[in-house]
Amino acid sequence: MTQPAKVTIDIWSDVMCPWCIIGYSQLQKGLATLAGEVEAEVRWHAFQLNPDMPQEGEEQQAHLARKYGRSPDQMAQARGQMKEIAARAGYSFEYTGDGEQPEARLWNTAKAHQLLLWTLAQHGPEKQTELKLALFDAHFQQRRNVSDPAVLVDVAASLGIDPEGAAAALDNAVLGQQVLEEQRMAYDMNVTGVPAMVVNGRFMIPGSQEPETYANALRRVIAREAELAARAG
Repeated sequence: MTQPAKVTIDIWSDVMCPWCIIGYSQLQKGLATLAGEVEAEVRWHAFQLNPDMPQEGEEQQAHLARKYGRSPDQMAQARGQMKEIAARAGYSFEYTGDGEQPEARLWNTAKAHQLLLWTLAQHGPEKQTELKLALFDAHFQQRRNVSDPAVLVDVAASLGIDPEGAAAALDNAVLGQQVLEEQRMAYDMNVTGVPAMVVNGRFMIPGSQEPETYANALRRVIAREAELAARAG
């Protein structure tokens, strides 16, 4: 029986990025069509869409209007289209928290990225992905402040991650520097928007794609690597 081809998928992404969770959801659908063909290990890397965001954050609509110059009608139309695509991908941006829905705000994600880097190093890619998805939910569905160390530690602890270790990671200057290095690495690869997925360290799939696009791209990568291996052999 043929063994599935093993691939690594490194994803540059931001917790604030709706297209990143949409893209990941579409990737999972694509991988599901490759069951038995491909076994993927996913690792997440730091990319801040708004690295200069102040700690108090900014109301989402005001930020988007200022950054992209969109009118309220244009933003409402774009958000409606995005929510439809997300629903097809299997993800909802609807509020699921307790009580009255708070306003949507954007936050500085540097500390969240530190926690994700530490989790990868200490607990491996599966737990890191668990944390990344929980942070997406905390931001988009629960409207929590994911720049707040207390919130980050609480999310980590809910997944069985040691809260003391998580708190220490948030104060770790070396991890803070690694976040900046990962962002620079993305810029060096000409990544200006996310998600950006790099398969086996060499083949990039930019942006959020449809499931079949991911599946076809992964098949091409596997075929290309087999061809290169055959030539080398």
